[in-house]
Amino acid sequence: MKIPSSIWTLIIGVVLTLVSLWYGQNHGLLPTAATDEALLVDGLFNTMMIVSTGIFLLVEGILIYSAIKYRRRAGDHEDGPAIEGNVPLEILWTAIPAIIVLGISVYSFEVYNDIGGFDPHSVHEAPITQEAMTMPGSAIAATLSDTPPGIGATPEREDLPPELRVNITGLQYAWIFTYPDTGITTGELHVPVGREVQINMTANDVIHAFWVPEFRLKQDAIPGRQSEIRFTPRLIGSYDLICAELCGPYHGVMKSQVVVESQEAYDAWMQEQLVASNDTLNQAVAVNSRDLSPDEFLTPYTKDMGIHTEIINQVHQVHTGHHQLITVN
Repeated sequence: MKIPSSIWTLIIGVVLTLVSLWYGQNHGLLPTAATDEALLVDGLFNTMMIVSTGIFLLVEGILIYSAIKYRRRAGDHEDGPAIEGNVPLEILWTAIPAIIVLGISVYSFEVYNDIGGFDPHSVHEAPITQEAMTMPGSAIAATLSDTPPGIGATPEREDLPPELRVNITGLQYAWIFTYPDTGITTGELHVPVGREVQINMTANDVIHAFWVPEFRLKQDAIPGRQSEIRFTPRLIGSYDLICAELCGPYHGVMKSQVVVESQEAYDAWMQEQLVASNDTLNQAVAVNSRDLSPDEFLTPYTKDMGIHTEIINQVHQVHTGHHQLITVN
């Protein structure tokens, strides 16, 4: 018994749909989703994978079927039939992609708004101090201590605990994290799980990019500008923070860690940092009278922050050269 073409079309459509749905949800192409925002992005990505898989299988299946069924047979030297066109078919294959693109665009915009979107007030000029104007390297200190919080892109919700604010400065080739509520400065970002985190970000020298793949977040850090991102970590663990913007010859080593931990562990870590900060201040006062160069003086403290000695030397050389230039002029 010959099966009608309409039945074959229905069977093929059902199979394509099932295969596309399965692969779109089980592709395994993304790392662990470690924030609430990552789940939204993954939902969008999975939807695009479902649509893309279905279109790929349909188009390639038709091509393979046509190549086999309508191949030239031995001894067949005639020209193929002259087909002028098919208006309904052309309308169909134009309308379907247009609807798909429009639907994904609306979905993408909704996800973009849900994870913060773009608020022109949340990206503004970073403060420029007199030290930053006269000493390029010394802009670090001003950025660490004086960066004001940006205007939130999403309103605060009463069902969430108070958000945690962290100021981040990118410089060749390290990340500096400052907690304005406590004044703690570190080379590693610690955040409590389940609590919304607001990042206020800028750069000291060139453009850098804050990228944590498991968070599905990527935001440029721009000199003289302050940008903001927010996220809520949901999985405890340690995640790589990578600079995703080519920022110089040692761009590949500009990495740090984002440590997501319980509220208790975070509080204990913060207390340790406060104690260590007081000890460091006392040691600095004790050795202040010794004849030490700036890089020798700063090395013991920056080592704990994950900043290499080469960075201190670079900043010192920039400052020295700039000072000599002013003296000559």
